[in-house]
Amino acid sequence: MANPTKKSLIPTTFYDQARQNRRGLYWLTPVIVLGLYLCVMGVFIWLQRLQSDSVMFVTIDQETRQQRLMMVIVALSFVIVFSLLALWRYTRFRTRAEAAVIAETSFRRAMENSMSTGMRVFDMHGRIAYVNPAFCRMIGWNEADLIGRTAPFPYWLPGRHPHHQEILDLLMSGRTPGSGLEVEAQRRDGSRFTARMYVSPLRDPNGEQIGWMTSMTDITEPKRIREALTAAHERFMTVLEGLDDAISVVADTPEGLELLFANRTYRRFFGAQSTGHAELLGGRMGRFTDETVENFSNSAQRWFEVHHRMLAWTDGRRVRLQVARDITERRKHEEASRVQQEKVQLTSRLTTMGEMASSLAHELNQPLTAISNYSMGAVAMVRSGRAQPEQLIEALEKAASQAERAGKIISRIREFVKRSEPRRQSVGILQIIENAVSFADIDARKRQIDIQVSLPAELPEVMADPILIEQVLLNLLKNGVEAMEGSDYHILHVNITAYEDMLEVAVIDRGYGLKYPERLFEPFYSTKSEGLGMGLNICRTIIESHHGRLWASENPEGGTIFRFTLPCAASQTPPATNEPKEIQA
Repeated sequence: MANPTKKSLIPTTFYDQARQNRRGLYWLTPVIVLGLYLCVMGVFIWLQRLQSDSVMFVTIDQETRQQRLMMVIVALSFVIVFSLLALWRYTRFRTRAEAAVIAETSFRRAMENSMSTGMRVFDMHGRIAYVNPAFCRMIGWNEADLIGRTAPFPYWLPGRHPHHQEILDLLMSGRTPGSGLEVEAQRRDGSRFTARMYVSPLRDPNGEQIGWMTSMTDITEPKRIREALTAAHERFMTVLEGLDDAISVVADTPEGLELLFANRTYRRFFGAQSTGHAELLGGRMGRFTDETVENFSNSAQRWFEVHHRMLAWTDGRRVRLQVARDITERRKHEEASRVQQEKVQLTSRLTTMGEMASSLAHELNQPLTAISNYSMGAVAMVRSGRAQPEQLIEALEKAASQAERAGKIISRIREFVKRSEPRRQSVGILQIIENAVSFADIDARKRQIDIQVSLPAELPEVMADPILIEQVLLNLLKNGVEAMEGSDYHILHVNITAYEDMLEVAVIDRGYGLKYPERLFEPFYSTKSEGLGMGLNICRTIIESHHGRLWASENPEGGTIFRFTLPCAASQTPPATNEPKEIQA
């Protein structure tokens, strides 16, 4: 440890150097002037003595003595004037130099006082030899409290002096890293801060090291911000790494796609290569819209819902962000749900036919009875021997007509209840309405209700599955007929309205109306004691799968109005593919 009584060498060294720089020949000028003055005075006194005592001046007349004395005085005067001019010139040079030194010192002092970086100088013995105002402001101690102090310093943290001493020893040994040291200090008011300290050797003009120069910058707030950013980054990365979506960012390069970022889910499916991104990209380039596409990955054997977006990377490049969500299980469930929905729809159709079984049996009984009667009449005429060909032909034609009628009814029932894959196609709504009305009319005639259909002049085709839409319309007609049983009004209206790109079908009854309209389409909710509460729910599902809408409203004249819409065939765009749209830059 350095001797506390030993003075610092730094001020002495610089002051000695300054004194050495001031040494020169300028001191000879006043010495010469003083010597000349003494010589003049000596010569003048000597001449006065010679004038009165010396034999040499006896023969010289008074005028000659005066001339010689005058010459000596003039010569000495020239020398004095020259010396004074030289002294004036040097004084002016010295004044200018001092003014320049003062200005430079003031400028450097202003720079020193304006610095926000704390500067501190240690001599070779570990004593503080200099501090700038910024350092004093940083720690709260003034210059008088610090100059000449040795360890422990007042800004060291209490209880951590050994750690600070290790840092001081490292500083004095010259082994501090070039990147600086992070140190903690305590202000005079007790508050603490973190600083970054850099150390460099301090050398005198001769190149000899006379101490250590340290610079300290308060990094408390930058460190807090950096730690907050680091924590935020860690949280963000934790969230990204924990997502079930595969997130990747790639940049276009001449060599292909460069993978810039990939989270854990992406690496689990595709590894740390850009091939997975390219596979889900499908080889398509360009700036993608925000629409989501579904792609199948052959390498992962999974279905993904892929979302693309262009964004600016940290270096300013335009890169591709891709978010791929694994939807394999969802597609399996959707497929299972679709199969189940088909089964439910088939069951609903079978249920409807079961509920209409007696009406259908009565409807079939009429043509079958007529066929039997016509056939028996023809047989009787043949046996009597009085049969006329014209009469037999007429009877057989009528029997055939009734057989055709029965066949159409059976064919329509088979078409309605058979299990088939949903096929959405461009069809005429008129045929669907006729089939549904023909079924519903069987039950309506039993209840003495007429079904009237109002059609527009031009009826466009719709994109629909005819069997499913027929099921929906039949269900609504059947509900309307049942609701109007016992009503004074005996007409069930079916109105067709064509809009620009939609076709609306309205079933208007004058029944008992809606009691709980908000629960009408809930599963297993029914206003009928024998109903299952699934008919309207299935109908809504079917209509929504056709990109239409089914709703109910109260009839101002009493009863209920059920409406559903279907898209017209002319308004339908081609089916969407897995190819995402591109926008040219």
